[in-house]
Amino acid sequence: MIDKLEKIKNNKLAKAKDFRNKVVNLENAMLASNDKNIVKGNSDSFPLTHSFSDGVYIREMSMLKGGVVIGKIHNRSHTWFLMKGKIKVATEDEVITYSAPTYVNAKAGAKRVIIAIEDSVFVNVHPNPENITDIEKLEDMLTCVSYEAYEQYKLKNI
Repeated sequence: MIDKLEKIKNNKLAKAKDFRNKVVNLENAMLASNDKNIVKGNSDSFPLTHSFSDGVYIREMSMLKGGVVIGKIHNRSHTWFLMKGKIKVATEDEVITYSAPTYVNAKAGAKRVIIAIEDSVFVNVHPNPENITDIEKLEDMLTCVSYEAYEQYKLKNI
């Protein structure tokens, strides 16, 4: 029985590593591309709106139908809301289609590939106990640039 559980665990780890490698390779190829249809950061295609409340940072992104976003790795769990539209979200654990209105409690350490099946509005809600309003500082605090950096973050913050 323990051998079976170990095989299942090893298979899950292998699948997660494979997903991570594929997503990172896709992201790197997209970032290196000069294709005008590949958007890097805030744009008319994926406009971002930043809002603040006491202790809370809210990041809203509009996505046009057919748009694809590869998200950053979040250091902490957070909640996101789909306010409008329909999206498909792939993580190393699963691929799920969501229709608005809905919300998800997202686990820390996940990198998401999001595809807009319809024009959509997607909102992330993050704790912001220091009431930081500098977006670069918030992104540095809330996200990691790589899985390796996330593992280091976990070691320092456990």
